[in-house]
Amino acid sequence: MDDRLPPGQYLTGDFPVLSAGPTPAIRSDEWTFSVRDGDQARRSWTWDEFLAMPAQDITVDIHCVTRWSRLDTTWRGVAIDDLLADVDTAAEYVLARSYGGYTTNLPLEDLLDGKAWIVHEHDGEDLPAEHGGPARLLVPHLYLWKSAKWIKSLDLVEDDDPGFWESLGYHDYGDPWREQRYQGD
Repeated sequence: MDDRLPPGQYLTGDFPVLSAGPTPAIRSDEWTFSVRDGDQARRSWTWDEFLAMPAQDITVDIHCVTRWSRLDTTWRGVAIDDLLADVDTAAEYVLARSYGGYTTNLPLEDLLDGKAWIVHEHDGEDLPAEHGGPARLLVPHLYLWKSAKWIKSLDLVEDDDPGFWESLGYHDYGDPWREQRYQGD
């Protein structure tokens, strides 16, 4: 287990619910997801169109900045690689936007090559709202705040501007293996 547990983390079997505000109520028939480049929507999907995309089953370990980790979590979702397959961009960063106004910034390369998904199931069930349902970003190699709940869009951007937690002092990158919890870590 030691090789799967980042420094400063402890194991939990629970899935704690942590949010900065109220849980948005997003009905799947009103949900849309977009990839935007600058001010233009490059691609957009309704819920039914999103579910028609090729889905993958994913088993990964997740790590929260509050120091808990869960091993072997199971998810189902669409790879970011598939969502960006027809998108040509010069952007190096992404600002993930959520219903409810939450944002988080990431390098684009951290979402590609099988490293990230938009997931809609957890443990074989529809993703519950308190964990980001109907769909959330999943970037398991970074602290879980980078896996934005209630995902609405991925904005492809040239500059790495801080998102919600990053503007409040959390680390811009958030690597659990380097304990990058706060600015300066």
